[in-house]
Amino acid sequence: MSHRICLTLLGLCLAGSTAAAAPEPNDAQRIVLDGRAGGQRFDGIGVVDGGGATSVLLKDYPEPQRSQILDLMYRPQFGASVSALLVEVPGDGNSTQGSMPSHMHTRDDLDYRRGYTWWVMQEARRRNPRLTLDGAAWSAPGWLGTKGTVFTQDTPEHSRIEGTFFSQDTVDYYVSWLKGLRSHYGLEMDALGARNEKGVSYDFVIALRKALDANGFGKVQLHGFDNWQDDWKFAFVHDMASNDALRRSLAIIGAHMNAPDYRAPADVQAAARAMGKPIWNTEQHVYKPGFDGLIGIVEAFNSNYVHSGATKIVNWYGIAGVYEMEPYSGVKEAAVRANWPWAGHYEINPALWGYAHYGQFSEVGWTYLKGASGDLRAGGTFVTLTSPAQDYSVIAETRTATVPQTMTLAVSGGLSTNSVAVWRSDAKTQFVRLADVPLKAGTVTLTLDPAAVYSITTTRGQRKGGFAQVPARAAFPLPYGDTFDDYGPAETRGHLPRYFADIAGAFELAPCPGRSGGCLKQAVGAAPLSWAPNWQPYTIIGDDAWGDYTVAVDVHLAPGERGAVMGRINNVGTGYGYIPQGYLLELDADGTVRLAVSRGKEDKAALVGDAEQQAIIKAANDRGPGGVAVLARGRIPGGAASGGWHRLALRFKGAQISGILDGKPILKVQDATYARGMAGLLAGGSGNRWSQPVFDMLSVTPAEDMRPIATTGPIAAPIYPIRR
Repeated sequence: MSHRICLTLLGLCLAGSTAAAAPEPNDAQRIVLDGRAGGQRFDGIGVVDGGGATSVLLKDYPEPQRSQILDLMYRPQFGASVSALLVEVPGDGNSTQGSMPSHMHTRDDLDYRRGYTWWVMQEARRRNPRLTLDGAAWSAPGWLGTKGTVFTQDTPEHSRIEGTFFSQDTVDYYVSWLKGLRSHYGLEMDALGARNEKGVSYDFVIALRKALDANGFGKVQLHGFDNWQDDWKFAFVHDMASNDALRRSLAIIGAHMNAPDYRAPADVQAAARAMGKPIWNTEQHVYKPGFDGLIGIVEAFNSNYVHSGATKIVNWYGIAGVYEMEPYSGVKEAAVRANWPWAGHYEINPALWGYAHYGQFSEVGWTYLKGASGDLRAGGTFVTLTSPAQDYSVIAETRTATVPQTMTLAVSGGLSTNSVAVWRSDAKTQFVRLADVPLKAGTVTLTLDPAAVYSITTTRGQRKGGFAQVPARAAFPLPYGDTFDDYGPAETRGHLPRYFADIAGAFELAPCPGRSGGCLKQAVGAAPLSWAPNWQPYTIIGDDAWGDYTVAVDVHLAPGERGAVMGRINNVGTGYGYIPQGYLLELDADGTVRLAVSRGKEDKAALVGDAEQQAIIKAANDRGPGGVAVLARGRIPGGAASGGWHRLALRFKGAQISGILDGKPILKVQDATYARGMAGLLAGGSGNRWSQPVFDMLSVTPAEDMRPIATTGPIAAPIYPIRR
């Protein structure tokens, strides 16, 4: 089906006819664009980086591919060109695909160069200085709320789950995070959420507002309470009218709304207008592949404003820097897939151009022009945004339309009289510029085809950016090794090794105990206040197609600790619950050795939370026997294992699985539960205590080859500069 653009004055079509007859111009839907009408401030569209370790592999890309991926997401008028970024305040716990290391593992710990979130924010803002920055915690360190004030929760059913997050400790924790952004990276946040999807506390946001003001962060706006549950998503809004302190503290009404299916209630929208508070959608989801993802994003962004009055929308998520085996790995969720850093390969999803239809034609601070946004008669939606300079952009989508329809723009009130550029996407071609259309007698008429997206604008400078010669996809290298000695100063890399993806906890580069060189240590000693039900900390690496191989690592344990090498990991949970499917060879400091299979389901000891959470876990994981089953056990020769180094190895040959300790077979079983999967490392955990073992000399080799090997291949450039 070809496009068709007509001028009202001449009745002249500038392109070929559509498959079905278009309505005559006098049947057109007339939309008045009056520059004097005013309207609500446009607060931007964008993405979430977080709610999972969504960028953990991005940092490991070689240049120039790493910069190219960032350009495609954040560079103005090039790719997605988003105007808003919401990040997770890292908190050591699993928050969908994995965990990100906190800047404060303990009350007395502080490191502003830990992790990669600072780097993502810095790179995004460097590309677009006008990009807005927002943040909220999913998980948080377990020490929060263990001293001092714990605030009342106004959703009592959640007080049993995360009763200590809403505390003075967390207020101070947020302030310390903002101080790090300012002092180390020169970044100022625009907004901050109370917490992601974990309840409501009026006293907490009131205390947080006071602390922000007292510490020089008065410009940081607070939004709350960013929940998705319909029964209390907006339950707090009407209390704001009678609670002066709450109303003064919350600048923005934030919630997770899955448009177009969900619409904010009319009374909530009216209350927000009466208080002068904007509504933001702080997490939208469009889980659709291909062009359905592109048009779905535009439909969702339009519907959020047209039907819910939301003036800022961030979609989860932008760049998929995660393993393909992980949940929500980017096929349907992301704009750019960055799943293959060892190859330098990345892929653009059509969804990226859905963001571009907004991002390249608007900026934060523009205005949703009053009376110029709504539903299209034959199916679809449109919004009109105007700039302070009186330029305008109309973004329209026709996903639900079945026939072409005509739209007349009647332009007045000082808006630009320049010709309009028209950019179009459909299932065959995305983000194509059509012929410009001049304004005649104050009007322009356009015939819109079904299942298409249009950006109609008086602005210029847009382009369909991209890069030639992207490296081909390749499998993860085998054999593979990492001695952890070749990274240079650990702080320049966020203390993180390449290619490891932490599912829970924080596996960080650290000095080796009892030997020279670098090692890898699980750095979190107390179970966090996790967004997902807690299990044990572990990290994964490699290729889920690996079948027969040997994975080996040196491990050093303190008294009372446990550590394990893992293999054939083929699942790390549903996104809410993260017990893996795979095998592990575990060494206890008391000398016990266990070869076990983890079947990926939450066992009863791991079910933390209310009945609703447990129902989610049960529905997602009820596929047969679950939990961790010990297949064989033994003891280390000579007694206890703590205080020294031991080499653990798992060897897979078909259904034969061998556990090897210090070069000697110690356990052997036959088990055909899993035939292939990735490698990993695990630090044992029990209750609120997590082990902190140290690992060294990782190697993954063909099944019969157990030689330790040197670090394989080049390591990506540092993400933080060396401090002089």
